[in-house]
Amino acid sequence: MFNAQKKKERTEHLRGIAGDLGMDFQEKDEWGTKALLKGFNLFRKGHSRKITNILQKTSGLLEEKICIMDYQYTITANNYSKTFYQTAFFLQSKQLALPEMLLKPEHFFHKIGAWLGMQDIDFAEQPEFSEKFLLQGDDEPRIRQLMKEEIMRFFLVEREWCMESVGYFLIFYKEKSLAPPAYIKTLYQKGLSLYEHLKSDEPW
Repeated sequence: MFNAQKKKERTEHLRGIAGDLGMDFQEKDEWGTKALLKGFNLFRKGHSRKITNILQKTSGLLEEKICIMDYQYTITANNYSKTFYQTAFFLQSKQLALPEMLLKPEHFFHKIGAWLGMQDIDFAEQPEFSEKFLLQGDDEPRIRQLMKEEIMRFFLVEREWCMESVGYFLIFYKEKSLAPPAYIKTLYQKGLSLYEHLKSDEPW
């Protein structure tokens, strides 16, 4: 997808944006971020997984960690390999108390899967949201309690976005989509907005 020069240009551009946002920057994963992400579906896909261009901010009390990162992985089938690139927003916070959950735009094959018994948590009072999104997780009562109307409205505006969560951890991303550098500040604000909707009144 990129030659060496394009990769270098992107890295330097993101380094500058990190400074604008008051975030630290690492070209390679020297903070061990990948280890925090291994429980998420996104970071279990394919092989040759790699995190680069990490923008990170940690609160003074170490209660919040916010990262924006580039991520790549490779899928191999029938002696053919394809590498996918994308950007993800990651947040770790003691103000989150989230069930294990996956939310993503619903496509035709998901609907077929639902007919065959694949889980999709729907809300009778929010038919548009249920039509547009696939929602899965083991603790359905907690998920239903969490998914308040304002969160559904958020995703009905941000229809191409996915969210995964568990406990203190949250990721927010567009599948197989690498954000242009000019969009990183917007992604940062969207991620913070989602965080505000998901904060618990009674942190763990």
